[in-house]
Amino acid sequence: MQQILSLQAAEGMVLAKDVNTPDGRILCGKGTTLTASMIDRIIKMEVGYVTVEGHPVQVEGEKSLEQELADIEKRFSRVKHVPPLMYIKKKIMQRTVAGRKGA
Repeated sequence: MQQILSLQAAEGMVLAKDVNTPDGRILCGKGTTLTASMIDRIIKMEVGYVTVEGHPVQVEGEKSLEQELADIEKRFSRVKHVPPLMYIKKKIMQRTVAGRKGA
């Protein structure tokens, strides 16, 4: 999942979290596929951010999933002989992949 500016939202994106109004009411529920009219309403309600499934918006300077996994691999390269740290590395990599896929 990815948190993006409301202005970056596009038709067809699927909400990964509920979108709430500034006073706390649910404007659109998790799992909703965005339409142009929904996006206009979100922007008019001055909701700054929405969280969508997947990773549809590429941000300049942001690392790809492969680059992030390579960085994690590099960080743990000196402790390959320490099983508890390898377990932590595995969990970090799983969370990184799941975060990108919106799981």
